[in-house]
Amino acid sequence: MGWSQKIIGDVCHQPQYGYTTKATQDGDLHLLRTTDITSGSIDWSTVPFCTENPEDEDKYLLNDGDIVISRAGSVGVSYLIKSPKNAVFASYLIRFKPLIDKQYFKYFLDGPFYWNAITENKLGIAVPNVNANKLKEISIPIPPENEQHRIVDKIEELFSELDKGIESLKTAREQLKVYRQALLKHAFEGKLTEQWRKDNADKLETADHLLERIKQEREARYQQQLEDWKAAVKQWEADGKEGKKPAKPKMPKALGDFSPDELADFSLLPAGWEWVKFDKICEHDQYAIKAGPFGSALKKEHYSETGYKVYGQEQVISGDPYLGDYYVPEKKYQELITCKIKPQDILISLVGTVGKVLVLPEDCAEGIINPRLIKVSANTECYLPEFFKYYFESMYLKSLYKLQTHGATMDVLNLGIIQSLPFPFCSIEEQQDIVRKLDSALSVIEQYDAEIESSVRQSEALRQSILKKAFSGQLVPQDPDDEPASALLDRIAKEKEEAVAKAKKAKAAKKKQVTRKAS
Repeated sequence: MGWSQKIIGDVCHQPQYGYTTKATQDGDLHLLRTTDITSGSIDWSTVPFCTENPEDEDKYLLNDGDIVISRAGSVGVSYLIKSPKNAVFASYLIRFKPLIDKQYFKYFLDGPFYWNAITENKLGIAVPNVNANKLKEISIPIPPENEQHRIVDKIEELFSELDKGIESLKTAREQLKVYRQALLKHAFEGKLTEQWRKDNADKLETADHLLERIKQEREARYQQQLEDWKAAVKQWEADGKEGKKPAKPKMPKALGDFSPDELADFSLLPAGWEWVKFDKICEHDQYAIKAGPFGSALKKEHYSETGYKVYGQEQVISGDPYLGDYYVPEKKYQELITCKIKPQDILISLVGTVGKVLVLPEDCAEGIINPRLIKVSANTECYLPEFFKYYFESMYLKSLYKLQTHGATMDVLNLGIIQSLPFPFCSIEEQQDIVRKLDSALSVIEQYDAEIESSVRQSEALRQSILKKAFSGQLVPQDPDDEPASALLDRIAKEKEEAVAKAKKAKAAKKKQVTRKAS
């Protein structure tokens, strides 16, 4: 009872577009832009200044209680101005001066009735651009003035409780991140499997023995490759040297060992573990460590609708190897065959979101990597890809390469940086136990994180539910002694008429003054 249904234009002064000028870092008059209001709070220290101040500065100056709405970019987003600095608003903002409770009006702009009017295009408002005339036509429910105040008080009370809950959820999420890194730190310091090593002390092969065995296996494999090559060359000669001569195999370049001074900078490892360089944990193959092709070797014009899959950062960052629909035909695949992948290969992102790792599953599609990835084919007999992934995404390793990857515009990782990094090396049996323990513990963390994410989404849905009830008259009880909204609207209409008359009078006086000066 006592409510009225109006449009925004009925309860606001005439809306106004902002001032058009360029922004600069120094000046005396701030220029508020769309990007300054989208976070929900204004940091005036980051708001730029006007290159040129408007001649009619008072026309654009922001005052307490003004509401600005973005008409492009973050379309429809609004902000209630409180304690403004010396500032005007830019041309992609529209200013409204509400004549009802300003906070009530702002909450309406946050609620579902307003957003439905925009997103459903009921008034012909086309995203990504709105205009003042269309915004004025949006319907808004007007309760009695006192009830507006009670609604605002109740919304703020409920939102305050909701914000506390969300803050607790965010704190819990941060604690989960800390716990996850603590687990990884313990894992690669050997603390997670300390008891396991004691229980299996008589069964374990030490890292140095294992490395020596790997070295011998690698040399034996290379010698076998040489024998196979000699046989292939002999057959090629017997066939009259038709076709291309078989290429002589190359022994993968050894990176050497860390010096004592370098080892002193790394974390202490338990007995039986060693720090090793990248090449020690890879397959005995020339292309076991391979960066993606140069940009000119793989461009979008080389892509096809079907063929061999092109793996990029979208798969690695999302953790989904089946994502994406970029392919290359057979000819381009053969040209870039050194960049091909296979199951259990490790892909590492190099640009922007650096250091994310994806281990390819057994059923991954045949394909190649793009220029933003590095492929690692680990020697799975001595180094588990999952062990590599967990270590590479630990804060300890990130701290080692972070300073080297920081670029002018974005972080960039490269093969040289990765080859300089230390990798913890222990028996394959201990790696398996570490991976098993991490899988178990981190799956619980992921479950908690998913529950937190669900709760955050539910909180936002609850916020919208509160606003829906508020503007449907269901949030607070009514008071029969309240003056009806119609009385308030009569006063508003009168105030608007007086404002228009005053503006006309001022305009006429200014025109008269200009004419007098001209004569």
